[in-house]
Amino acid sequence: MTYAHVIGLGKSGIAAARLLVQRGYTVGLSDQGTGDRLAAQQHLLEAEGITVHLGTSFTLEAFPETEKLIVSPGVPWDLPALEAARSQGIETLGEMELAWQTLGDRPWVGITGTNGKTTTTALTAAIFQRSGLRAPACGNIGFAACELALAPDLDRPIDWTIAELSSYQIESSIALAPTIGLWTTFTPDHLNRHYTLENYYAIKASLLHRSKHRVLNGDDPALYAHRTDWGGDAYWTSVQGYTALDGITPYAYIESGWVYVEGVKVVEVAALKMPGAHNQQNLLLAVAAARIAQLEPEAIAAAVADFPGVAHRLEVIDTWQGVRFVNDSKATNYDAAEVGLTSVEAPAILIAGGSIKEGDDAAWMDAIADRAAYVLLIGAASDAFAQRLTEIGYGRYECVETLDHAVVRSAVLAIELDAKTVLLSPACASFDQFSSFEERGDRFRTLCRALFDRDAEA
Repeated sequence: MTYAHVIGLGKSGIAAARLLVQRGYTVGLSDQGTGDRLAAQQHLLEAEGITVHLGTSFTLEAFPETEKLIVSPGVPWDLPALEAARSQGIETLGEMELAWQTLGDRPWVGITGTNGKTTTTALTAAIFQRSGLRAPACGNIGFAACELALAPDLDRPIDWTIAELSSYQIESSIALAPTIGLWTTFTPDHLNRHYTLENYYAIKASLLHRSKHRVLNGDDPALYAHRTDWGGDAYWTSVQGYTALDGITPYAYIESGWVYVEGVKVVEVAALKMPGAHNQQNLLLAVAAARIAQLEPEAIAAAVADFPGVAHRLEVIDTWQGVRFVNDSKATNYDAAEVGLTSVEAPAILIAGGSIKEGDDAAWMDAIADRAAYVLLIGAASDAFAQRLTEIGYGRYECVETLDHAVVRSAVLAIELDAKTVLLSPACASFDQFSSFEERGDRFRTLCRALFDRDAEA
């Protein structure tokens, strides 16, 4: 049997390995990590006939029998071992493209962008599902794509695949071609992996170029500046109204508190429970995709009204002593954190920090100066953020090291300073103290609940 090798023992890698076994391959999987959690996964997978190598980096010398190579999203696409495999003609692809090889015979909505992907994906899936379709979300949200491909329900096959696609997944999925491609926003991010802004843009754009229908957020300055890239066959959206985009007639737009598509009222903007103009942009993209797919306005409106929001993205935990605690752990870059801070009620106690990223923090710093009553800094970025705050003349901050300390301190400060909101919006990756932004957000939620419970018992 043909030997296929999977790099990365995460959710995507495990699903890819199982799918390959189902297809009749002999499968090996390697991961640089070790530890009890990975050892437990190793034991489980080896019982399924998948050989797992922990503490191991893939090389062709170590695995010369490799004829097919599958890469998890976190593995750099320009890794020398992958370059060597491609140069020798070994089929090398990402987990998302492996799923596309099985599920590409049905329509996909592919959603990309620097920020807004998760909310747009979740809302799009909710609308399609409310319309009676089997339309699961996958990628960076919901299922790993290969999980959907593993054992499709033969009595109810998938009607649409709704996929959130990062730049990492796009660059390793060069054949994936959605029926509808959505682009939410474009700002600098992941430059440690993609090196230049131009390269990052080209990766994102490649997904839209392969899509049958292309929908772009016309309110995003960078996307609007590249409008000539798309000719006249792209669909544009704007929260600013029908006449806001010079030289472009928007397909979906907001007028007088309503979402319109091609001049037809679809849903009242107030039906969406998530705050902020950026979420109105996400709403327009999801509604545009639904109308391109010929879904009925009544089902769209009902889905939007019932949509609860997304965990870790401006997720309201609860209100304690008049202060709203908000989990925005998914704000892992400056632009997302600036949007988060400008979307909540001010003044706010801001909790920020983690594993620092490259990027332009100027707009975020302006928002802090304007809307933050106090900033609590955590994690590896604390010293650098403290220096930046000092540089802009903002002195209301403390380095508190951990999220646990930050939540306790935020409760005291919120009362002292009459703050309206305590906001976790880190502007950083989580990897200095947590395994993911989800784990960080879950910890914040747990700490907040414990605070509320102690207060109730007092």
